[in-house]
Amino acid sequence: MLGSFGSSSSQSHPHHDEESSDHHQRRRFTATTTTITTTMTSPAIQIRQLLISCAELISRSDFSAAKRLLTILSTNSSPFGDSTERLVHQFTRALSLRLNRYISSTTNHFMTPVETTPTDSSSSSLALIQSSYLSLNQVTPFIRFTQLTANQAILEAINGNHQAIHIVDFDINHGVQWPPLMQALADRYPAPTLRITGTGNDLDTLRRTGDRLAKFAHSLGLRFQFHPLYIAANDNRDHDEDPSIISSIVLLPDETLAINCVFYLHRLLKDREKLRIFLHRVKSMNPKIVTIAEKEANHNHPLFVQRFMEALDYYTAVFDSLEATLPPGSRERMTVEQVWFGREIVDIVAMEGDKRKERHERFRSWEVMLRGCGFSNVALSPFALSQAKLLLRLHYPSEGYQLGVSSNSFFLGWQNQPLFSISSWR
Repeated sequence: MLGSFGSSSSQSHPHHDEESSDHHQRRRFTATTTTITTTMTSPAIQIRQLLISCAELISRSDFSAAKRLLTILSTNSSPFGDSTERLVHQFTRALSLRLNRYISSTTNHFMTPVETTPTDSSSSSLALIQSSYLSLNQVTPFIRFTQLTANQAILEAINGNHQAIHIVDFDINHGVQWPPLMQALADRYPAPTLRITGTGNDLDTLRRTGDRLAKFAHSLGLRFQFHPLYIAANDNRDHDEDPSIISSIVLLPDETLAINCVFYLHRLLKDREKLRIFLHRVKSMNPKIVTIAEKEANHNHPLFVQRFMEALDYYTAVFDSLEATLPPGSRERMTVEQVWFGREIVDIVAMEGDKRKERHERFRSWEVMLRGCGFSNVALSPFALSQAKLLLRLHYPSEGYQLGVSSNSFFLGWQNQPLFSISSWR
């Protein structure tokens, strides 16, 4: 059931270098700006070629031709069709948004989505995003895989000799990662105390998350404290990227510290110097373990067309996995595709500069940066690997999901496309 897209040797990696990755992209999505080769007869391949041609036209400021292609793409896509039609719908939507940034306001009526965009911070949109996150956690193994593996790394790092544990979770969201770890700690004798500092930019969500975790800890008889670290949202400044937030974290001398960065660090890639400062400050806190999970993709390429092709490759695999593992009429799948992944696609394709948040990079890039900031890779254990395999076998029984091991880290993918990485550091 579990394939492998990489060697289990710690010297190898599921990817080769960036050049071979780009070659892989070109092989899968070879595009021309004006024609589709006659040897490629598959409608899915042809429609992907049109998407790439449209992206190239926009990058060359040939807006009239791009608009004509978008009209064709729009008529050949649907949010309710098969995985290809649904994927094309999301990328067409994102391309039209990008096009509308360059053309006059008189043509902004053309396919401009206004319901949910990355900059829409209304309470209804935030609630929809939060709901889609919970659906994503239920219907895909992506979040569960990374959180389960991160938890196991933390539990193994803080063995029975540590009686006061402090976990700092950057962007704790709903805190769904922590109940299993809390249960495991409560089963230890004597059970340690646990303090969680959770960051977030929605104060109400932070409070509700803290209340739920406190009630669960009480039901276990686990001594527990929750400290919310509210990061105020501001239109003129992205506080997620401010390394000084670490100075607001209260550390106690008798506590063993664990840092959790699951799908967080890519937000700081907008300013690499600030990211390095952040990592150096994390290192200076002397944590026992740092867990890091990120998408295994280069959505931070400075050239738009290269970024577009990488995203197309990545989300093709994601949508194919949803198509293969969920029923056709699944409302959860529609929510995840249209809200969660749709929002990411719009960010990667339509946004530029400071407005672009989804700046994912591959594990190799993170490895180089972390080692440069003084971190050493801590190998994930064979037991953690067995847990991840069991999770996939019991809850997501599909031949398509593949689990790879490389550089002491785990990679989850669909078919031959790695999608997520999880690693631990000290």
